[in-house]
Amino acid sequence: MATTNGTSATERPGLGRRLARVVSPVPNIWRRFWRKVSRRMPKRLYARSLIIVIAPMILLQSVVAFVFMERHWQTVTQRLSTAVTRDIAAIIDLIETYPDERGKQNAVRIAQERLSLRVDIMPPDPLPAPGPKPFFSILDQILSAEITSQINRPFWIDTVGNSNVVEIRIQLDEQVLRVFARRSQAYASNTHIFLLWMGGTSLVLIIIAVLFLRNQIRPIQQLAEAAESFGKGRPTPEDFRPRGAEEVRRAGLAFLQMRERIERQIEQRTAMLTGVSHDLRTILTRFRLQLAVSGGKTDVAALDNDIEDMQSMLEGYLSFARGEALEDTGRINLETLFAKLTEEAKLRGRTLTVQLSGDPEVHVRPTAFSRLVTNLVGNSFRYAKSVHITAIHGPGSLIVTVDDDGPGIPAQEREHVFRPFVRLDEARNQDSGGTGLGLSIARDIARSHGGDITLDDSPLGGLRCVVRVPA
Repeated sequence: MATTNGTSATERPGLGRRLARVVSPVPNIWRRFWRKVSRRMPKRLYARSLIIVIAPMILLQSVVAFVFMERHWQTVTQRLSTAVTRDIAAIIDLIETYPDERGKQNAVRIAQERLSLRVDIMPPDPLPAPGPKPFFSILDQILSAEITSQINRPFWIDTVGNSNVVEIRIQLDEQVLRVFARRSQAYASNTHIFLLWMGGTSLVLIIIAVLFLRNQIRPIQQLAEAAESFGKGRPTPEDFRPRGAEEVRRAGLAFLQMRERIERQIEQRTAMLTGVSHDLRTILTRFRLQLAVSGGKTDVAALDNDIEDMQSMLEGYLSFARGEALEDTGRINLETLFAKLTEEAKLRGRTLTVQLSGDPEVHVRPTAFSRLVTNLVGNSFRYAKSVHITAIHGPGSLIVTVDDDGPGIPAQEREHVFRPFVRLDEARNQDSGGTGLGLSIARDIARSHGGDITLDDSPLGGLRCVVRVPA
C-alpha cells in the first residue's frame, strides 16, 4: 500500500475527521460567547460609541504602563541601585585599606562630599532583626540583590515607608557601617509623574470624546423623536432641523421630504373626496327637489330610499377622509367621552358599563380619537344588547377594550372586516344603515396615533375590540 511520510492513505481521512471534530466546536463556542457579551452590552448608541472610543484608549494606556513599569522603571532602578551599591563598596574598601582613625574620617568625608552618602561607623553590635517585607517594592528586591552580589556581607536595609531616606547597615569585621542614602539615588522616584501625566491626558481625552459624541448623537436622537412623533400623528418638534454629520443631515432631509410628500398626499386625497362629496350632494339635492314636485308616490318612495342610501355612503366617505386628515394633538377626558356614550346607550335601550383605571386625561388627537371609540361602541350598540368598556391608561400607553354580547365575527374574517366598504351581513344582523367603513376608519385613526386595533372573542359571548395607542 502506498504511504506518504509514514502515514497510510486509509489513515489520513480518519485524521481529518478527528481534526474536524476538534475544530468544529470553536465557531459555536465563539458564537455563544459573543451572544452572552452582546446581551450585557449597552443598547444605546451613545454608550456603545463611548465604549468604542474609551476601550482602545484604556487598553493602550494599560499596555504602555505595563511596558514602562516592566522595562523603563525596572531598568532605571536597577542602574541606580547598582551605582549606590558600588559607592558603598568603595567606602568599605577605603575603610579596610586605611583602618586607622584618620582613614575612617576621610572615608566618611569623601562619602558625604563626593557621593552624597551619610556614613556612620558604629560598634560591632548585632544587626537589627529583618523587618516585614513590603508587598510590592522593586527597590527592596533590586537593592538587596545588588548588595549580595557586590559586597557579599551580612546587611540590613530599611526601604519601607514614605521616607525619602534609605537606611543600609553592613556588618564588617569589627564594626558596622551605617549608610543613609536618598531614595532618589537608588530608585526611579519620578514614576508617579509619568503615571499622572498619562492618567491626566487620558481623562482629558475621554472628556473631549464624551462632549464630541454627545454633540454628534444628539441630532440622531432628535431625528428619532421627530420620526416617532410623526408616526404617532403628532406634530414634529418646531426646533427640529437636519444637523450633525453629513449622513445624519441626509437622513434628516430625507425624513422632512418624506413627511411633506405624505402630508401633501393626504391633503390632496382629502380635498378630492371633499370635492366629489360636494358635487354629489348637489345632485342629490336636485333629486329631492324633483321628487318633491313629481306625482308618482310609489316611484318617489323607492327613489327616496336610494337617495338616503347615497347620502349615508357620502357621509361614510367624508368620515373616512376626515380620519386621514391631520389634526393637532391635544388632551381628551375619557370620563366625559364615556359619559356621552352612556347617554347614547340609554337612548338606544342598551346596557353600557365602563371601567376606567389611570389618569382620565389622554394626550391624543381629540376629534379623531372620539370618532374611533364612537365607531367601535356604535357597532356594538347596533348588534348587541350589553356592552362593557375597559380603559387602562398606563405609563406611555392606553388600552381600550370594548366587549359585547352580539353575534361576533368569525376568526378567519376578522382582518377582512377592516377593509373599506366590507360588511359581513352573514356574521351580523342585516342593517341597511351601514357602509362598511366604521372599522376601517377606527383602525386608520389608531394607526395614525402609532397604535392598532385587534379583534378577539369576548367573555360576554360576542366580539372584543382592543385598541392600543401610545398616550
